[in-house]
Amino acid sequence: MIAVAILRRRLREGRSYEEFRRAWFHETGFGTPNRMFTALNVADPREVIVIALTETSLENATQLIAIDASERSGSPLDAIIEPEIERTFGVLVAEDDFSAAGPIEYRPASVGGEETDESEVRLALEAGARLLAPYLEPDPLRSRARRPRSGSAVPDRRSAASP
Repeated sequence: MIAVAILRRRLREGRSYEEFRRAWFHETGFGTPNRMFTALNVADPREVIVIALTETSLENATQLIAIDASERSGSPLDAIIEPEIERTFGVLVAEDDFSAAGPIEYRPASVGGEETDESEVRLALEAGARLLAPYLEPDPLRSRARRPRSGSAVPDRRSAASP
């Protein structure tokens, strides 16, 4: 399974992406295939969007969360980003390549050349929702400076522990 995390953070006034990157960058790897893509929002250059794709099993996911929390616990991110962190978690169900010019034939959903099994995806989503339940509930103690753009985005529940 490939877990997907999309995180949106906003730099504090006067802070730079380079400061964010230095504070955010891991000193310890996950020990499993993982790719992180970082973008700045064209409508708000202070907004940093990180998309993480991590190959994992449900059994291994708890260990990955612990590694990430450990990385964040000593990080100065709180001084660089605003407290609000919007998170969306999911399971990758398809990867498509629309690079070719001209018509493209329809293909069923697949990841890594293997057709997506909807029953496996359903099980992974249910298990992921249980595992991530503490991060999927809004925290009433956090102020909400901005409203989430989707129902699945959630505020930060830890001081600075997130991918």
